[in-house]
Amino acid sequence: MTTDARVPDLPEISHDHPDVTGGWLRPAVFGAMDGLVSNLALIAGVAGGTRDHTGSAAVVLAGLAGLAAGAFSMAAGEYTSVASQSEAAQREIDKERREIIANPEGEAGELAEMYVAKGIDPVLAAEVSRQIHANVDNAVAVHAREELGVDPDDLASPMVAAVSSFLSFAVGALIPVLPYLLGADTLVPGMLVTLLALFVCGAVVTQVTSRSWWYGGSRQMVLGAAAAGLTYVFGSLVGSAGIG
Repeated sequence: MTTDARVPDLPEISHDHPDVTGGWLRPAVFGAMDGLVSNLALIAGVAGGTRDHTGSAAVVLAGLAGLAAGAFSMAAGEYTSVASQSEAAQREIDKERREIIANPEGEAGELAEMYVAKGIDPVLAAEVSRQIHANVDNAVAVHAREELGVDPDDLASPMVAAVSSFLSFAVGALIPVLPYLLGADTLVPGMLVTLLALFVCGAVVTQVTSRSWWYGGSRQMVLGAAAAGLTYVFGSLVGSAGIG
């Protein structure tokens, strides 16, 4: 008599998950939002300070300078930040590898205890840990995920983060100044277009969060309007005081 050891058919998985840990999503989202808000606030401040003068040229110059400076600054900052984070993670992974090689039994016992703490039977946990530690690279990968929360084969790329941040910031920062480049001579068109873009960006971001689209969009729009309004007032005060 033979026993059928095949795994029974299981219900098909009907969902998947977006990449929420990669090196591009956060800098791209942050770059776009920052480009929209910071450049809108910048040109609002300049427009407020030059409202009694021929300020369109100054606003365009400020907007384009803000775009270039912000994009390069964001790219450099993201590259340094992500590179430092990845290097720190790699250092801890290398430390874990040395420990696994020097003390395999102790590390195997540590992994088994982690599984027991998650509710796995101690005997089964010990066997699973033993099999994982049969291969050093596999053991290092599992320990890194369990102890550090990182995947040694999927560390964030500094270059991807930098490029994503640069491009998204540049696109976001171009939107507030674009109406001026097309002939507008007041802040209103740029303000309206930017607030609409902020609403769209906020709504899109909610596709990978638990918030509703209208909440995410409205939140970004209100924050952007507040930043622009406050900077406009500041620019007006500076302009009226005759500074610069």
